Amino acid sequence: MKINISRQSIYLLFLSTFLLIFVLFFSFLVLIPEGKEYRERRGELNKQRAQLRSYEEFSDSTLQKLKQLQSDNRHIITAFDNSFNPKRFEKIHRPFFTSLQLSKKQLKENEDEFSVYEVNTTSSINSPQSFYEFLDAVNKGDWIIGINFPINFKRDAELIRSSFTMKVYSTQKSSAK
Repeated sequence: MKINISRQSIYLLFLSTFLLIFVLFFSFLVLIPEGKEYRERRGELNKQRAQLRSYEEFSDSTLQKLKQLQSDNRHIITAFDNSFNPKRFEKIHRPFFTSLQLSKKQLKENEDEFSVYEVNTTSSINSPQSFYEFLDAVNKGDWIIGINFPINFKRDAELIRSSFTMKVYSTQKSSAK
Protein backbone atom coordinates (compact mmCIF):
# COMPACT_ATOMS: atom_id res chain seq x y z
CA MET A 1 0.00 0.00 0.00
CA LYS A 2 1.30 3.16 -1.15
CA ILE A 3 0.43 6.41 0.51
CA ASN A 4 0.16 9.15 -1.90
CA ILE A 5 0.77 12.47 -0.14
CA SER A 6 1.50 15.47 -2.18
CA ARG A 7 4.49 17.64 -1.57
CA GLN A 8 2.27 20.51 -0.77
CA SER A 9 0.61 18.61 2.06
CA ILE A 10 4.00 17.62 3.49
CA TYR A 11 5.15 21.23 3.44
CA LEU A 12 1.88 22.30 5.00
CA LEU A 13 2.16 19.62 7.71
CA PHE A 14 5.77 20.54 8.39
CA LEU A 15 4.95 24.25 8.54
CA SER A 16 1.95 23.63 10.82
CA THR A 17 4.08 21.52 13.18
CA PHE A 18 6.78 24.19 13.21
CA LEU A 19 4.23 26.94 13.94
CA LEU A 20 2.63 24.84 16.71
CA ILE A 21 6.04 24.29 18.35
CA PHE A 22 6.86 28.01 17.94
CA VAL A 23 3.53 29.04 19.52
CA LEU A 24 4.07 26.63 22.43
CA PHE A 25 7.63 27.88 23.08
CA PHE A 26 6.49 31.50 22.75
CA SER A 27 3.65 30.88 25.20
CA PHE A 28 5.76 29.13 27.83
CA LEU A 29 8.82 31.35 27.50
CA VAL A 30 7.25 34.79 27.00
CA LEU A 31 3.51 35.06 27.57
CA ILE A 32 3.04 33.03 30.76
CA PRO A 33 5.92 34.70 32.72
CA GLU A 34 4.83 38.13 31.52
CA GLY A 35 1.24 37.30 32.48
CA LYS A 36 2.31 36.43 36.02
CA GLU A 37 4.27 39.68 36.27
CA TYR A 38 1.28 41.55 34.83
CA ARG A 39 -1.06 40.07 37.45
CA GLU A 40 1.41 40.96 40.24
CA ARG A 41 1.73 44.52 38.97
CA ARG A 42 -2.04 44.83 38.57
CA GLY A 43 -2.47 43.69 42.18
CA GLU A 44 0.08 46.28 43.35
CA LEU A 45 -1.63 48.94 41.25
CA ASN A 46 -5.02 48.12 42.80
CA LYS A 47 -3.48 48.37 46.30
CA GLN A 48 -1.92 51.72 45.41
CA ARG A 49 -5.23 52.97 43.98
CA ALA A 50 -7.00 51.97 47.20
CA GLN A 51 -4.35 53.79 49.25
CA LEU A 52 -4.61 56.83 46.99
CA ARG A 53 -8.40 56.89 47.40
CA SER A 54 -8.09 56.66 51.18
CA TYR A 55 -5.48 59.46 51.21
CA GLU A 56 -7.64 61.60 48.94
CA GLU A 57 -10.66 61.04 51.19
CA PHE A 58 -8.56 61.93 54.24
CA SER A 59 -7.21 65.01 52.47
CA ASP A 60 -10.70 66.09 51.42
CA SER A 61 -12.14 65.62 54.90
CA THR A 62 -9.19 67.47 56.45
CA LEU A 63 -9.57 70.30 53.95
CA GLN A 64 -13.29 70.48 54.70
CA LYS A 65 -12.57 70.63 58.45
CA LEU A 66 -9.94 73.33 57.84
CA LYS A 67 -12.37 75.43 55.79
CA GLN A 68 -15.07 74.98 58.46
CA LEU A 69 -12.68 76.01 61.25
CA GLN A 70 -11.46 78.98 59.22
CA SER A 71 -15.01 80.15 58.60
CA ASP A 72 -16.03 79.57 62.24
CA ASN A 73 -12.94 81.38 63.59
CA ARG A 74 -12.45 84.07 60.95
CA HIS A 75 -12.81 86.79 63.58
CA ILE A 76 -10.01 85.29 65.69
CA ILE A 77 -7.73 84.79 62.68
CA THR A 78 -8.12 88.41 61.60
CA ALA A 79 -7.70 89.58 65.21
CA PHE A 80 -4.19 88.10 65.31
CA ASP A 81 -3.21 90.18 62.28
CA ASN A 82 -4.36 93.48 63.82
CA SER A 83 -1.73 95.53 65.59
CA PHE A 84 -2.72 96.95 68.95
CA ASN A 85 -3.69 100.63 68.98
CA PRO A 86 -4.15 102.03 72.54
CA LYS A 87 -6.08 105.12 71.38
CA ARG A 88 -8.53 103.02 69.42
CA PHE A 89 -8.86 100.63 72.36
CA GLU A 90 -9.70 103.53 74.69
CA LYS A 91 -12.19 104.95 72.19
CA ILE A 92 -14.00 101.62 71.73
CA HIS A 93 -14.12 100.66 75.42
CA ARG A 94 -14.59 104.09 77.01
CA PRO A 95 -18.42 103.69 77.28
CA PHE A 96 -17.95 100.93 79.86
CA PHE A 97 -15.96 103.19 82.20
CA THR A 98 -16.23 106.70 83.56
CA SER A 99 -12.50 107.03 82.94
CA LEU A 100 -10.06 104.66 81.26
CA GLN A 101 -6.29 105.08 81.16
CA LEU A 102 -3.78 102.76 79.54
CA SER A 103 -0.13 102.89 80.45
CA LYS A 104 2.46 102.74 77.71
CA LYS A 105 2.62 99.32 76.15
CA GLN A 106 5.90 97.49 76.56
CA LEU A 107 7.15 94.52 74.64
CA LYS A 108 7.17 91.80 77.25
CA GLU A 109 8.32 88.67 75.44
CA ASN A 110 8.08 86.80 72.19
CA GLU A 111 6.26 83.50 72.42
CA ASP A 112 6.93 81.44 69.30
CA GLU A 113 5.26 83.41 66.49
CA PHE A 114 3.47 85.99 68.66
CA SER A 115 4.46 89.40 69.99
CA VAL A 116 3.17 89.78 73.53
CA TYR A 117 2.59 93.23 75.04
CA GLU A 118 1.69 93.86 78.63
CA VAL A 119 -0.65 96.77 79.18
CA ASN A 120 -1.47 98.16 82.63
CA THR A 121 -4.85 99.85 82.91
CA THR A 122 -6.58 101.90 85.55
CA SER A 123 -10.27 102.63 85.25
CA SER A 124 -13.27 103.90 87.15
CA ILE A 125 -16.58 102.12 86.81
CA ASN A 126 -20.06 102.65 88.18
CA SER A 127 -20.77 99.00 88.90
CA PRO A 128 -19.11 95.62 88.48
CA GLN A 129 -21.71 94.84 85.80
CA SER A 130 -20.10 97.36 83.45
CA PHE A 131 -16.74 95.63 84.01
CA TYR A 132 -18.26 92.29 83.00
CA GLU A 133 -19.76 93.93 79.91
CA PHE A 134 -16.28 95.28 79.17
CA LEU A 135 -14.86 91.74 79.39
CA ASP A 136 -17.51 90.52 76.93
CA ALA A 137 -16.65 93.37 74.57
CA VAL A 138 -12.93 92.52 74.80
CA ASN A 139 -13.74 88.93 73.79
CA LYS A 140 -15.57 90.20 70.72
CA GLY A 141 -13.02 92.94 69.95
CA ASP A 142 -10.47 93.37 67.19
CA TRP A 143 -7.51 92.06 69.20
CA ILE A 144 -6.57 88.93 71.10
CA ILE A 145 -6.39 90.14 74.68
CA GLY A 146 -5.93 88.20 77.89
CA ILE A 147 -6.95 89.88 81.15
CA ASN A 148 -4.54 88.84 83.90
CA PHE A 149 -5.42 88.32 87.52
CA PRO A 150 -5.47 89.83 90.08
CA ILE A 151 -8.01 92.49 89.21
CA ASN A 152 -8.02 95.06 91.97
CA PHE A 153 -11.25 96.86 92.82
CA LYS A 154 -11.30 99.74 95.32
CA ARG A 155 -14.34 101.73 96.38
CA ASP A 156 -13.88 105.49 95.95
CA ALA A 157 -17.06 107.34 96.98
CA GLU A 158 -19.64 106.56 94.27
CA LEU A 159 -17.15 104.98 91.88
CA ILE A 160 -15.17 101.76 91.85
CA ARG A 161 -11.55 102.07 90.80
CA SER A 162 -10.15 99.02 89.08
CA SER A 163 -6.67 98.20 87.97
CA PHE A 164 -5.58 95.17 86.01
CA THR A 165 -3.04 94.08 83.42
CA MET A 166 -3.78 92.78 79.96
CA LYS A 167 -1.67 90.81 77.53
CA VAL A 168 -2.21 91.71 73.90
CA TYR A 169 -1.19 89.04 71.37
CA SER A 170 -0.45 89.73 67.74
CA THR A 171 1.46 87.87 65.07
CA GLN A 172 4.88 89.10 64.19
CA LYS A 173 4.99 90.67 60.76
CA SER A 174 7.76 89.09 58.72
CA SER A 175 9.79 91.20 56.33
CA ALA A 176 8.88 88.83 53.47
CA LYS A 177 5.28 90.10 53.57
